[in-house]
Amino acid sequence: MNRFRFRATMAVLLAPLALGLAACGDKGESGPAGLNGDPVAPIAAPAGKAWADMVAETEMGGHLIGNPDAPIKLVEYASLTCPHCAEFYEKAETALFEKYIAKGTVNFELRNQIHDGLDLTLNLLVRCSGPEAYHPLSGQVWSNLKEIVTTVQANGPKVEAAMKSTDQATRYKGIADAAGLTDFFAARGISSDQAASCLAKPGVAEKLVTQSDTQSKDLNIEGTPSFLLNGAKLDAKGWPDVEAALQQAGAR
Repeated sequence: MNRFRFRATMAVLLAPLALGLAACGDKGESGPAGLNGDPVAPIAAPAGKAWADMVAETEMGGHLIGNPDAPIKLVEYASLTCPHCAEFYEKAETALFEKYIAKGTVNFELRNQIHDGLDLTLNLLVRCSGPEAYHPLSGQVWSNLKEIVTTVQANGPKVEAAMKSTDQATRYKGIADAAGLTDFFAARGISSDQAASCLAKPGVAEKLVTQSDTQSKDLNIEGTPSFLLNGAKLDAKGWPDVEAALQQAGAR
């Protein structure tokens, strides 16, 4: 896949993070070989609940949706500024939730690989309303990614000026304001004051960057989206590949 990069006006967003991470790109060499399994019978959710509505934060900094004890475990490493991740969301969302997660046989954990300052700002904002809102808000970002990037590029000088601030609250609020993200999230239930508070929380941005950097190196995550199925890295370039691997593992 082609790598996703911002124009030269956005280069300043990359330097302060020093992540050394790849952007949207080709996947690794591992594939679904060896994941063959008999069909897994559906597992009933607790009374009065639906698996797809159950969300929990994980030790890896991700958000796990579905049956925490599901025998088939899918992990996606994604960037909120990655168009291929947006494409995967668009094509996978309905089928993944309705055909697999809802049956209790598959759980899905979304983890973030952070590519730049805009990505980090978005990651802080999608966490503003608690675990249950994290995935829907991430989906809203991906569904509107082209418009977000257009606004960022149109306001490059303002974003650059915000990025130069050494004060975290000023830096990320400045990016959010210049990129139109304050208004974007306000339209989705996060007030300006709430957004500012999320962007200023001590240590959160640093923790997200550290998790992204460490996990990318330890698990050899070289681009997004990247997938793990029951701990094995998939050579999956989109939803058809991922769905085939799920079915090969026993999801039907």
